[in-house]
Amino acid sequence: MNTPAPASRSRRLLALAIAGGFIVLVALLYYGVRQSDRPDRESLPSPLIGRAAPEFSLPVLHDASYRVGSADLRGQPYLLNIWGSWCPACRDEHPVLAKYAETKRIRVIGYNWKDEPADALRWLEQFGNPYWVVITDYEGRTAIQWGIYGAPETFLVDAQGIIRWKHVGPLTDEIVDEVLAPMVDAMAKEG
Repeated sequence: MNTPAPASRSRRLLALAIAGGFIVLVALLYYGVRQSDRPDRESLPSPLIGRAAPEFSLPVLHDASYRVGSADLRGQPYLLNIWGSWCPACRDEHPVLAKYAETKRIRVIGYNWKDEPADALRWLEQFGNPYWVVITDYEGRTAIQWGIYGAPETFLVDAQGIIRWKHVGPLTDEIVDEVLAPMVDAMAKEG
C-alpha cells in the first residue's frame, strides 16, 4: 500500500483551504454587488438620525440681510438639500429635485455651501430655482455641525426638527419614488 507523504497531504489541504477561501470571497463579493443595487445604498446611518437638527441661522442667498434659522423652519417638515454651483453632481440632481419640489409635498430648502453668491445666483437663473428658500454657508462652519462633507447631500427633517434621513450623492427618480416620497407621505400621515 502506497500512502502519500505528509508533505503532499499538507499541500492538498492547503489547496483545499485556498479554494474554499476563494469561494467564500466570491460569495461575499456577489452579496456586495447585489446590495449596491438597492435604491437607498447611499442613505447613511448618520449619528444625527433621530436627533434634533443642529441650531443655525444663515443668510438668505437672495437677500443676505435676511436670515433663516432652524427655529423658523420648525412646525413643518422640510428637505434640506446641500448644493453648490461648483458641484457637477448637483447639476445632475437638479431636475429630479425640481420635479419633486413641484409636488409641494414638502418644503425644499436649498443650502448653498462654500459658493460665491454671484455664482450661486447665476446657477439658479440658468437651471431654475426649486427651493422654498436658499440659505448660504460660504465658510462652511454650520455644515460641520450637520456632518456635511460633500455636495450634494440631502436631509429629511420632521416638523419637530428631528433629522429622519440623510442621503449622500445626487437624488435620482428611483430614490425619490422608492425611499424619500414614502417617508414624506408617512410623516404627513403622522401629522
